[in-house]
Amino acid sequence: MSEVIYDTMLASGARVSLRKGDLTEEAVDAIVNAANEHLQHGGGVAGAISRKGGPSIQRESNQVGIVETGTAAMTGAGDLPSRFVIHAVGPIWSQHDEFEADSLLASAVECSLDLADAKSLVSIAFPAISSGIYGFPKDRCAEIMLRAAVSWLDDAPSSSIRDVRFVVIDEATFDAFDTAWRAEFAASYN
Repeated sequence: MSEVIYDTMLASGARVSLRKGDLTEEAVDAIVNAANEHLQHGGGVAGAISRKGGPSIQRESNQVGIVETGTAAMTGAGDLPSRFVIHAVGPIWSQHDEFEADSLLASAVECSLDLADAKSLVSIAFPAISSGIYGFPKDRCAEIMLRAAVSWLDDAPSSSIRDVRFVVIDEATFDAFDTAWRAEFAASYN
């Protein structure tokens, strides 16, 4: 299980936390995969999820087919401790202008939350979508993902989702999320 670094209760009653650890070990209703449009899980977060979860994740993903950038799809979680994997397709930084890339990343977060809520899930854990081989700047990724999740939760106070986690494993990504967290929840630290 991950180490909780920050944990904040929103006005809606939902909790948002920043954690250090391995996303594939989170015991939540759904983990989010940083997926490509074809849902081929070869490397990065997707590869780790597929390796640890077993072949059923890729088999189910193959049945889903293409998932557009900025959207998401759901499969079972195989042997992972979560119940589902939500495959969110974030933007490739070099293929979009900044505004479009930001919008697509926020949309991937929102679509993931929409899918979780539609299944009446309570807990969901996110990686830093698009910040690896897709080249999205880590600081910008952290700001957009946090803002999108908090905004979604604020706008959906009756949602089933009560526990949103951002789980990062490497120091550079953690530093970006730490900075974004302090900016997003500045009032909590003054």
